[in-house]
Amino acid sequence: MSKKRDSFSGTLGFILAAAGSAVGLGNIWRFPYLAAKDGGGIFLLIYLILTLTFGFTLLVSEVVIGRKTKQSALTAYGVINKKFKWLGKLATVVPFIILPYYCVIGGWVLKYFTVYISGCGNAAATQGFFGEFITSVPQPILMTLVFLLATMIVVLRGVNGGIEKMSKVLMPVLLVLVVGISFFALTIESDGRTGLQGLKVLIIPSFKELSLNDVITIIMDAMGQLFYSVSVAMGIMVTYGSYFKDEDDVLKSVNRIEIFDTAVAFLAGVMVIPTVFVFAGKEGMSASGPGLIFEALPKTFLAMGKVGYVIGTLFFAIVLFAALTSSVSILEAVVASLMDRFNISRVKAVLIESAAALVLGIIVCLGYNVFFFKVPLPNGSEAQILDIMDYASNNILMPVLAIGTCILIGWVAKPDMIIAEATRNGEKFGRKGLYRVMVKYIAPILLLFLLLKSLGILDLVFGK
Repeated sequence: MSKKRDSFSGTLGFILAAAGSAVGLGNIWRFPYLAAKDGGGIFLLIYLILTLTFGFTLLVSEVVIGRKTKQSALTAYGVINKKFKWLGKLATVVPFIILPYYCVIGGWVLKYFTVYISGCGNAAATQGFFGEFITSVPQPILMTLVFLLATMIVVLRGVNGGIEKMSKVLMPVLLVLVVGISFFALTIESDGRTGLQGLKVLIIPSFKELSLNDVITIIMDAMGQLFYSVSVAMGIMVTYGSYFKDEDDVLKSVNRIEIFDTAVAFLAGVMVIPTVFVFAGKEGMSASGPGLIFEALPKTFLAMGKVGYVIGTLFFAIVLFAALTSSVSILEAVVASLMDRFNISRVKAVLIESAAALVLGIIVCLGYNVFFFKVPLPNGSEAQILDIMDYASNNILMPVLAIGTCILIGWVAKPDMIIAEATRNGEKFGRKGLYRVMVKYIAPILLLFLLLKSLGILDLVFGK
């Protein structure tokens, strides 16, 4: 007799858990700096279009695969078609690679949160603070361990008692904090610059001096961001879909995840971009890059005076909550796969995967000191251990997994299989025509372009 599978208590539990996975460092950290780099409004416009088309297609496909098979990613694809078992393996390798370095970054966030909540926020704004911290031993390792332990505790408590309960607490708190700081960001001003002027940078598209290569870069950046934002192509949504009750409405839930995720990504932009714009100008904002929240923002909080301590503490609390909800989903994707494939207990699966993540996480931490080196990547950047793992998972494996999913659903199992499962209780599939066209034609082509861009092939064709 097969063991009864865990499930979310209802639609709300699924939405908050899935949104918690989607609303992670990708939204709070990556979205603002990409928006700043890619011209603000034009990036936002393209991102919204892709969310409603490309993101919707992949999200529906993965959630429905999970619900239909009642299996996690490792075994679900093989249930749909035996020749596509390799997709399940790939969908398990991706979160296995991501979890260690995600916990390392989560440890960085934890460090900054502890600095601000202890009243030492000025230290975080000093030149070289971030660099000195990540190159030190053993503090980053200890922070990584604490963050990983917090993730383990939630996953060990299971779907209802851990993941769902955490999401029902943290997601409403996160949303309130994001909204509050976003409104505050619009009220600040310094040296003749205002938060509202910074908001215009984010929301008003500028089509001046845009080359073909600029447009391609923005589209590819927005597509890459969607992988982070909606947690697709990493086995998570297949796993969470397997916990989704048969009687609940998949499509309404997916639509609400889209809205929640896009709203938080936009509000993250409102929190960060106007704030940095006011105190550093447009040039300082676009030059901050990935170090935006760890280097540029602490200096911005310092410039705010005493209120900067409060805002800094709340901001890093938001980032910490977002990082935790996402790391839980990443760990759960691997744990569920181990449980389904090898019929082992949740405790054993968590311990096995967490031990592997800790070992790899320590190696990532030491990649900034003991094991430091840099190698060129095909996309033209120089990388050390964390960057290599991020590049392999997000720039290579995830596009390949997404292309494989589109081929499986679009051409082998056929879109009608997904549509039938999604509407099994009489629900309406509002974007049915769009879904068919996207999953068969447009999404695979866009994904192929993204893969070619990541491999540097597109740059050879169109120039950098």
